[in-house]
Amino acid sequence: MGIKKYNPTTPGLRGMTVSTFEEITATQPEKSLTVTLKKHSGRNSRGKITVRHRGGGYRLKYRIVDFKRNKDDIPGHVKAIEYDPGRSANIALIVYADGEKRYIIAPNKIKVGDVLYSGPGSDIKPGNALPLGNIPVGTVIHNIELYPGKGAQMVRSAGGSAQLMAKEGNFAQVRLPSGEVRKVRIECRATIGEVGNLEHEQIKIGKAGRKRHMGIRPTVRGSVMNPNDHPHGGGEGKAGIGRVGPVTPWGKPTLGYKTRKKNKQSDKYIVKKRGEK
Repeated sequence: MGIKKYNPTTPGLRGMTVSTFEEITATQPEKSLTVTLKKHSGRNSRGKITVRHRGGGYRLKYRIVDFKRNKDDIPGHVKAIEYDPGRSANIALIVYADGEKRYIIAPNKIKVGDVLYSGPGSDIKPGNALPLGNIPVGTVIHNIELYPGKGAQMVRSAGGSAQLMAKEGNFAQVRLPSGEVRKVRIECRATIGEVGNLEHEQIKIGKAGRKRHMGIRPTVRGSVMNPNDHPHGGGEGKAGIGRVGPVTPWGKPTLGYKTRKKNKQSDKYIVKKRGEK
């Protein structure tokens, strides 16, 4: 999918880029696979804001995506490649031989008319889903389960891909996009290939209004606030934050502060942490 640039006829268009949507073949989603999302504007069940800078935005219909890929040994034809406003990757509408329709994350280079399978006996080709125990070592994969039968939880965003590094006993070692090498049970399923829409990370928003359409409200820097509103605030002119490192409005460290708990239960599955040489 290509990237489209605009002539700088306005300040907002200067530097703004959008996708050309060349791969998209359908403009309307499958009604039976969509639900209307209720907006919460960053509020929890008590009505308190727990995620700041959220609100407004375009009304979305959520596409129900099949992350389990548990329809084994039944051929599914790719009927359409569609845009999904709820994720960075595109989605593909699959129509199975028994008439059932499902959405899946669209792998790179699949097109309308391709036939996809899932199950242990499937071929090793992009779009097919198999247990890790049936995938050859070195294969590029995405849509990886963490728990057998729960559905894919890792490597689902545009352009993402992991690699099956080794298999030992009941576990397979998978190198994730972050560089982390993690043990995953061989019964867990993954999809062959990499996620499509590779150019997504090259898109530039360009203007504030486009961000508002996404439901993101303005973010004000703490250094321009008053001291009673933010720890970075106050001072004459363009003053520094007056601290060793930046903090949140509530005084907790940010920008590089590690939030993962020590001795977390899943640490035993991490063979190599991201960033390690």
